[in-house]
Amino acid sequence: MGQKKLIRFEAIRHFDNVLEYPKDMPGQWKQFFKNEHPITLELACGKGEYAVGLGRLYPSRNFIGIDIKGNRIWRGAKTALEEGLNNVAFLRSQIDKVADYFQPGEVAEIWITFPDPQLRASRAKKRLTHPRFLRLYQRFLQSNGLVHLKTDSPDLYEFTLTVINLFGLEVIDQSGDVYANTNVKQELQIKTHYEGLDIAESNRIHYLCFRLNKELPVEKDEALKQLIGEQATD
Repeated sequence: MGQKKLIRFEAIRHFDNVLEYPKDMPGQWKQFFKNEHPITLELACGKGEYAVGLGRLYPSRNFIGIDIKGNRIWRGAKTALEEGLNNVAFLRSQIDKVADYFQPGEVAEIWITFPDPQLRASRAKKRLTHPRFLRLYQRFLQSNGLVHLKTDSPDLYEFTLTVINLFGLEVIDQSGDVYANTNVKQELQIKTHYEGLDIAESNRIHYLCFRLNKELPVEKDEALKQLIGEQATD
């Protein structure tokens, strides 16, 4: 590990707005933030641009960026501290452990911003909008809670639409080309480091917002697998 990363890992251990693998946190976030405002998570947050950006836009909401990369979290956490954003915090942990840190109904919304699209069909279960992860989110998301996906990957966008349609989830908003709209919502104008890289080379940013308020029968996962296979051969 490089010296710069080591310095940042050591720094976040002393940041008041960063928790690393915390214990006994379910039900304790009101005490942590010292208010009862709704909580929004940014999953796989990287440098935390969305958690920080949303924190600036909505001071009456709380935001938590979650990522395993401590040296990336450092950037967002430091910015939040410098700007006095007391409604922004960061949690260092793997995403598949996220349900360990919240009690049922404790989270109002989830943002998934430019995650690894895991393009191989064999790695579909690692996509953060796969039913495996959506069921995980349901353990702590409010019954009417929302999931937002912003991505430059048309494959992940279409995959997520397939999941939504298969399980009959409610789409609140969607766009196959966010910046083609004349009036882009404030929260969609926030840009992350990875958005700037345009890794997918699609020249388009896709967005979905859906409500995760239905059961996701495990038996439908096989149908999803078949649909993915059909898509892969198109």
